[in-house]
Amino acid sequence: MQESYLALVRFLLPEGILDYFELSKIVEGLTGLHIYLEEKNLPPSEYKDQKLESKGFLPEIYIQDFPIRNQKVTLCIKRRRWETKDTGEIVSRDWNVVQQGTRMTKEFADFLKGLY
Repeated sequence: MQESYLALVRFLLPEGILDYFELSKIVEGLTGLHIYLEEKNLPPSEYKDQKLESKGFLPEIYIQDFPIRNQKVTLCIKRRRWETKDTGEIVSRDWNVVQQGTRMTKEFADFLKGLY
């Protein structure tokens, strides 16, 4: 059942989003459907040679997505941040690098870059 659920969710969400985000909850309210996504704790590839520690999330961002069955859809996205152990610098994923290194579409990468 879990696999069919994920297959359906992949059709409803922007392409490639579940590669980097986990669905944490879905809330149906008076203003429509709210889909909550949290970035997975997968350190950015450009920091693969450094020790990183997850330091929680950046403030949640709300994005209007295409309606589903006449319901407004809002993606509630929490992007992760990490601290480099050597320098103490706080970093987050660079969506320009992700777009070049994966099958992610330019449109989706631009969408995520707009979250800064």
